[in-house]
Amino acid sequence: MTVELAMPQSGQLPQVKGPEMNDRDFINEILTHEKYLSASYNTGLLEMQNPKLHATVQSILSDTHNSQYQIFDQMFQKGWYKMKVADQQEIQQVKTQFTSYQTQFPTFQ
Repeated sequence: MTVELAMPQSGQLPQVKGPEMNDRDFINEILTHEKYLSASYNTGLLEMQNPKLHATVQSILSDTHNSQYQIFDQMFQKGWYKMKVADQQEIQQVKTQFTSYQTQFPTFQ
């Protein structure tokens, strides 16, 4: 049984969706864009050698992460973003998986 974590929807969106974009579509598009920006800044940051440029882009990346979270939270509060709730067995399974990865690192003690 899958359990979802979601806020009740606000009722502002039409039940039957037409081809036009509504508020949820626009904010979802912005969220997707912020995720893309985060990934791009992160990749660039990993390859930067200049300390001043690195610090500037790191600050921009942090701002982008904050914006992404605020957009996500707004969508969640409106009931437009749902998440699957993991049960204890799933949590333990993932924990075991990543703990076993840790033993593969050369610095693992």
